[in-house]
Amino acid sequence: MASQTHNWFLFLLCMITLQCYQIFSTVATPDAKLYIVYMGERKHDNPEDVTASHHGLLTSLFGRKEDALASLVYSYKHGFAAMITEEQAEELAGIWPESKSFTMTATDRSRHGGKACARSARPSDLPTAAARSSAPDYTAGIDADDVKEDFLSPRDFFGHGTYTASIAVGSVVPGASFHGLATGAARGGAPRTRLAVYKVIWSSSEGPVATSAGVLAAIDDAIHDGVDVLSLSLVVPHDDSFGALHAVAKGVTVVYAGGNSGPTPQSIVNTAPWVITVAASTIDRSFPTVIRLGNNRTFIGQSIFYNRTYQSRNKFRPLHDGGSCTQESLNGTDISRSIVLCNSNNSISPVFSFIEALSNVLNAGGKGLIFAQFTTNILDITYQCTGVICVLVDFDVANRISNYAAAKRQVFSASISFVVGEGVLSPKVAWFSSRGPAVPFPGVLKPDVAAPGVSILGAERDSYVLGSGTSAACPHVSGVVALLKSLHPDWSHAAIKSALVTTASNINAYGMPIQAESTPRKIADPFDLGGGQIDPNRASDPGLVYDIDPREYFEFFNCTAGRFSVCAQARDQQPVYNLNLPAISVPDLMTRKTVWRRVTNVGEVDAVYKALVESPPGVRVDVQPPVLVFNATAKVHDFKVSFKAAHKLQGDYVFGSLTWSDGGDHVVRMPIAARVVIQDFYADVE
Repeated sequence: MASQTHNWFLFLLCMITLQCYQIFSTVATPDAKLYIVYMGERKHDNPEDVTASHHGLLTSLFGRKEDALASLVYSYKHGFAAMITEEQAEELAGIWPESKSFTMTATDRSRHGGKACARSARPSDLPTAAARSSAPDYTAGIDADDVKEDFLSPRDFFGHGTYTASIAVGSVVPGASFHGLATGAARGGAPRTRLAVYKVIWSSSEGPVATSAGVLAAIDDAIHDGVDVLSLSLVVPHDDSFGALHAVAKGVTVVYAGGNSGPTPQSIVNTAPWVITVAASTIDRSFPTVIRLGNNRTFIGQSIFYNRTYQSRNKFRPLHDGGSCTQESLNGTDISRSIVLCNSNNSISPVFSFIEALSNVLNAGGKGLIFAQFTTNILDITYQCTGVICVLVDFDVANRISNYAAAKRQVFSASISFVVGEGVLSPKVAWFSSRGPAVPFPGVLKPDVAAPGVSILGAERDSYVLGSGTSAACPHVSGVVALLKSLHPDWSHAAIKSALVTTASNINAYGMPIQAESTPRKIADPFDLGGGQIDPNRASDPGLVYDIDPREYFEFFNCTAGRFSVCAQARDQQPVYNLNLPAISVPDLMTRKTVWRRVTNVGEVDAVYKALVESPPGVRVDVQPPVLVFNATAKVHDFKVSFKAAHKLQGDYVFGSLTWSDGGDHVVRMPIAARVVIQDFYADVE
């Protein structure tokens, strides 16, 4: 980016996101003094924008916009003057962020010309992951009463923004942990990348709220401000990432969370082909919890539990088998001061059964919960076990404990191991991670890639928490994207996306196929994890990329509704599977179909790649030409992929791949999904 843009971001970091001030008292009044708040040089000098940002900042200080307006005396290009108390001035001087994940080093601080920016993100030559927030602008369409408890400023109220930002670009923080669990150095994917924030999600009594209008306004501001990467851990109804098209056309790489509605098929969101949609996977971290019965038999469950007081007592308590632990099953049973064994009665989403069981056990005076469920990772739910112990076990362990309880009627104790487990099979696609195929665009294979999103340690206010969700997976990819853009500044958004997808892994650390948590657990397919688990090192040198001129997107989508100015550029709409994406999805293979692709060599100048085809079951795949020869003049090659149904039937999706290999380090793998049909509808013919 140009130096002018860099200066702008330095100003924004101090002014809005991370609050860096020099405050000078000039005039005293009975209740307040006139303070001049200096916030650094600003290159964009729209007076309305400047004043609006000052209003937002003061509103977060006073709590009411009216008081903020009354306190503002002057609004300068580089700051403002306001009547505030000494206590308010001190609050402004060190208001946020509280987290060490965004603390500058002394070396970084010197780059600001010696100005006191004790808590700011790092300036560097790496891309800017997000930019300014004129927070009040992004509340359009939201009732003011719904967000009256939130900060009417960019300050994070409920922690989601701080958490995701720390995963993307957080500084290295030694000795971070969640109450002693997962201890180690916390750091973001690209810790030297500049960070600023557009606040579009607001806290209300009903939970977080956002509007398409607010998100679109923020994206528009991001484009104007010259950001390089947008990391969007959000889902906005009725948008489905269309608003990012203009950003991508301007060279911004846009990364979206894929949603947390899995393992149900067709639940993936943010499915536009011009964005990177991320699924969530597990990591090799576990929290083993020892359950000791009265006969000294031990079993291992898992729990994010840190109440050492309970552990130190090592008390035996009565054991009760509560079945499904509904109100009816517990009615008339004395479980006071007992540990209660409960079974999930919802195989699709055990979370709801857990919440119901915990509530019923606590209301009946129980002191602990052993919860049996199919082997899905829902560890975060044990956060809700305040004051009692909760342990997750599988149905096999639960059956053995139930047999003991029925035969012995004895007591048992539970003790907690705080050592992070080893030898855990990972990665696996998380049970909650939304799955394809994409409903709006079945010809676009989604998600694109998977990244760590389960039990991820991240910043929240002045501490650290363990969180899960595609919201955690998304900033992992965003951090990698920032590094790739720094390493390859000439690469397009499509090239970066291609590098991530075609170098992703389908096998785990033990050389076995990656699994997907489901009912039952299965081998993951492209609708679970796209190209696979991201491999940042391999993505930095992919060999070949599937590049796209952003104008090509407009040839494949009918936007005659006039939602975007680019619609006028659209020609006759083509099948979306011909868009030069790093994956192929053919949802309507009746007999034969041919798909075209183009690859660009970004590796060694002289290279020969051979096609390796894994045909989907029941589909014959042919690639022509099967060999691509690159040199100084031949840097781009077209090829066609022909599909032929082996049987005339109404089927479901089947999966395969096309891999270009140079016989050395470069293995460029494209996932394939195909569905053979007779009639143009989704389900099999019964």
